[in-house]
Amino acid sequence: MDQSFLLMLSNLLHLHNHLDPTSALLSDAHSPTSTSSSSTSSSLLTSSSAAPLLFFTIASVLSYLASSRPPSSSAATATNPTTSSSEFSVSAFRALSTEHIWAMEAPLRDAQWRSSYGLSYPVFTTVVDKLKPYIAQSNLSLPSDYAVAMVLSRLTHGLSSKTLASRYSLEPYLISKITNMVTRLLATKLYPEFIKIPVSRRRLHETTQAFEELTSLPNMCGAIDSSPVKLHRLPSDYNPSTYRSRYGYPAVQLQVVADHKKIFWDVCVKGPGGIDDATHLRDSLLYNRLTSGDVVWDKVINVRGHHVRPFIVGDWCYPLLSFLLTPFTWDRTGSPAQNEFDAALMKGRTVVEEAIGLLKGRWKILQDLNVGLNHAPQTIVACCVLHNLCQIAREPEPELWKEPEESGPPPRVVESEKSLYYIGDNLRHALADDLYQRLSR
Repeated sequence: MDQSFLLMLSNLLHLHNHLDPTSALLSDAHSPTSTSSSSTSSSLLTSSSAAPLLFFTIASVLSYLASSRPPSSSAATATNPTTSSSEFSVSAFRALSTEHIWAMEAPLRDAQWRSSYGLSYPVFTTVVDKLKPYIAQSNLSLPSDYAVAMVLSRLTHGLSSKTLASRYSLEPYLISKITNMVTRLLATKLYPEFIKIPVSRRRLHETTQAFEELTSLPNMCGAIDSSPVKLHRLPSDYNPSTYRSRYGYPAVQLQVVADHKKIFWDVCVKGPGGIDDATHLRDSLLYNRLTSGDVVWDKVINVRGHHVRPFIVGDWCYPLLSFLLTPFTWDRTGSPAQNEFDAALMKGRTVVEEAIGLLKGRWKILQDLNVGLNHAPQTIVACCVLHNLCQIAREPEPELWKEPEESGPPPRVVESEKSLYYIGDNLRHALADDLYQRLSR
C-alpha cells in the first residue's frame, strides 16, 4: 500500500482515538500484531463507532484525489526541462476561446476580440474555419485558432516578430514562419472568394445603382486609387530611389478598386514605392483584362447617343480610358458642366480613399510594414482580404488612417491607348453634359 496513504490513515486514527477514547483501535494500530492493512481495515469495519468508518471513507477519497491529480507546473518543468511556456499560452487562449467566450455577452465578447485581433469573434471563427484545412496540412505544432490569433494580433497592432515572440513565449523565427504561412493562405486561398470583380448581373446592378445615388453618374462600378505602404526597413542591396515613395519613405505600391461599400474588388501589389500610379496600373492584371475585353460587363446604357458600359473612376494621376474616367481638371478651372462632372466623380472616389483609410486603420502593420520585402506583397493582400471580411460582416469602422493629399502631373497618353483615350474623352463629355442638364432643371 502507498506509504502516503498509510501515514494519512495513521493520523486519522490518532484523531479518532482523541475523539472516541473508549475504542481500542489506536492501541490495535500500534500493536505488533496489527501492522498489516488487512487487520487495520477489519478493525475499522467491525468497530461499533461510526467515526472510524467516516475517517476511512475520507482517507480513501483523499488518496484517490492525490493519485489522480496531474503534476504541478513546477514539477512538470523540473522533470521535463524541454517543456515550453508557450504550452501554457496555448492553454490560456483555448480556455478563453472555448469556455469563457460563450459566458460573455456578445457585445463585450466581440469588443474584446476586436481589441486583440482586429475583428469580432464570429468573423475570427470564420477565418479559422476556412484556413484550418490548409494549416492542418502544414504539420504546424500549434492549434489553428492559436496560429491565426497570433498572426491577427501582429497585423492589427503592427507588432514585430520579436515583440510577439516575447508575448506568446515562442521563438522569433517561428513567429515569422507562422506569419508567412497564414498571410500566404489568406492572399491565395481566400482571395478568390472575397475579392471579386462585380460581373454578375445582380451585383453589378447593385453597385452601379448605389454609385448613381451617390454621384448622379450612371453605370459607375468602382473607384481606383493607389497608396504606398511604408517599409520598416529596406534591404541594403536594393536601390533606395526605386522604392522611395512620393512621401519620401521606402515603400511598395498598393493599387485597389473599391465598390460603394468600401469593399475591394481588385488588389494589386506589383511595384516599388517609386512607381507612378499610371505605370502601376498598366503593369496590373486588371488593366490587361479590361483592355483585352476579358472582363465582360453585361450592362450598357445610352447617354446622348453614346453606349456607356460600366466604368471605374480615378484621379488625374490615372490615364483617361474607355473604362477609366478621370476629372477634366484638378483645380476646377473647366466649364460649368466639366466642374459638375469633376465634383461628382471625386465624390465617387471618396469610397476608395476611405477604404484605404480603413485598411490601414484596422491593420496597423501597414503603417510601418515590418516583414521581409519578399513577403510584403502577400502581407498587404492578406490585410485586404481581412478588410473585405470585416466590411461584409459590417464590423465597426475604426478611425481612418489619413494620408497627405496627392499631387503631380497627369500621365502622358501612350500610343497603344490612343483609341481608348478617344472613347473615354467622348464618354466623359457626354456624361458631363447630361449631368449638367439634369442638375439645371
